[in-house]
Amino acid sequence: MVSLICTLQDHRDDVNWCAFSATLLATCSADKTLRIYHTRDFSEVSYSPLSGHGYGVHCCCFSACGQYLASCSTDGSTVVWSTVTGEIEAVLEHPGRSPVRVCAFSPDSSHLVSGASDGTLALWDFTTKTLDRIKPVDDVTMVACSFTPCGQMFMTGSTYGDLRLWDLSMNQLHAEKDTHDMGVSCCCFGPKILSGGGAVEFRLASCGQDSTLKIWIVSRSSTGGCKMQQIHSLTGQSAPVLSCSFSADGQLLVSGLWKAPSVFRQMVRDNGGPSEQVGGDEGLVCRSQLNVKISVDKTVTVYDASRGALLYTLNQHKRYVTACAFSPTAPLFATGSMDKTVNIWRVEERPGGHDGKHFHVEPATSSHEGGKLPGHSRLLVSDWSEEDVGAWLREEGLEALVETFKANNIDGVELIGLTKESLCSELNIESVGLRSKVLRKVEELKAGCVCTGVPDEFLCPITRELMMDPVIAADGYSYERAAIESWIATKNRSSPMTNLPLQTTLLTPNRTLKMAIGRWRTSQ
Repeated sequence: MVSLICTLQDHRDDVNWCAFSATLLATCSADKTLRIYHTRDFSEVSYSPLSGHGYGVHCCCFSACGQYLASCSTDGSTVVWSTVTGEIEAVLEHPGRSPVRVCAFSPDSSHLVSGASDGTLALWDFTTKTLDRIKPVDDVTMVACSFTPCGQMFMTGSTYGDLRLWDLSMNQLHAEKDTHDMGVSCCCFGPKILSGGGAVEFRLASCGQDSTLKIWIVSRSSTGGCKMQQIHSLTGQSAPVLSCSFSADGQLLVSGLWKAPSVFRQMVRDNGGPSEQVGGDEGLVCRSQLNVKISVDKTVTVYDASRGALLYTLNQHKRYVTACAFSPTAPLFATGSMDKTVNIWRVEERPGGHDGKHFHVEPATSSHEGGKLPGHSRLLVSDWSEEDVGAWLREEGLEALVETFKANNIDGVELIGLTKESLCSELNIESVGLRSKVLRKVEELKAGCVCTGVPDEFLCPITRELMMDPVIAADGYSYERAAIESWIATKNRSSPMTNLPLQTTLLTPNRTLKMAIGRWRTSQ
């Protein structure tokens, strides 16, 4: 039986990734935040959301002990958070400051790998939070990474469709070319170390833009030689498959469409989705033999991983599903979507599961709905008066600051421009905790306003915020002027949408778009 037990509705933009620890679930989004939940009841922890990235967050992962959470972003950084306090432990700036698409901890948490859109891999010594090694791979974007359960090797996947196996000295041990037509989306190793024929073997799953999920055996002989053998190619989807995750026993596999980091998003606004609907007549086998796959056609499909047989098709999300993850300690998996929600599913084995019984989908029993913006938020925040700001402060439990904000004539425009420095030096707010709370609430407010019905073409692709001064760059896309100017100054003149070099830094005002945004603002 499969039950939809909870729907989380807190993010304000596409959900890009989900990750479990033994006691927590982390989700990250294009709204630039991470949300953290207790797995006992899926209530949000006190310090959530985490707001430290300047742009959308593409990937997140827990350390083995669960005390740390790493997240990576278009802003070119991998941030390490404490899961005890929610505070930032370290900011790892990727060499070249290229957008970071994926990050992964080694099983013993001694290393962290991050992969970027310029094809570089960075291996970090997690104990010291310092860069250990860097490896460039020409003309690719790194979008997938997974460590072997022994922690001595890791696999990466790229937009060129290659899978590459590396050791901790960044030596390439094996390269499997063109594994997925149009690019790899995700790869993950099963948790168990196998053995056979004098070699150590691992099970690997990979998925890609070719609408397939593949299962491989990766082996390394005693002499150091490595090889890969494909054992299953699962084609139950009609559109790209973007993420996959093994269950704790190594037999069950959830796979789903992942919201491609800027490269895909920039080329195909990617994403994939699960959907649910009773289907498949293969019958239910024991939970340990299950594999679930999610695709851009808005479906989550369940497979018997050992046989590669389709068992079940799920459809619940309203838009493409972009992420999935299995809990390491419970028969639960999570799916995230472009509909801004995360669904939590429970997989239960019925007695006699091998007798051909089918999965059953039950309705969600609970739902956590994202915080609502105040009634006056039908106006854009930039249009708020000082009175609107005061009302918002009261609704957010910040009554003590109402008079301070009023005395400093803080309206909507100034509110969304507040920084730690201005709160301290200009508003004289001495409490570090209070300043942090204000900034967190402001980020939530900005993220919420981005995603409440604003046409997507009015949002800057970099900041995902409503454009005030749209300009056209050399790649043909429109951006907020300040955002693209900052990008060009720090990202080596690459296009945020294609990752290709910009032939010129000349920016042309997009007056037509500016007028359209103005008309839309007036209508609101």
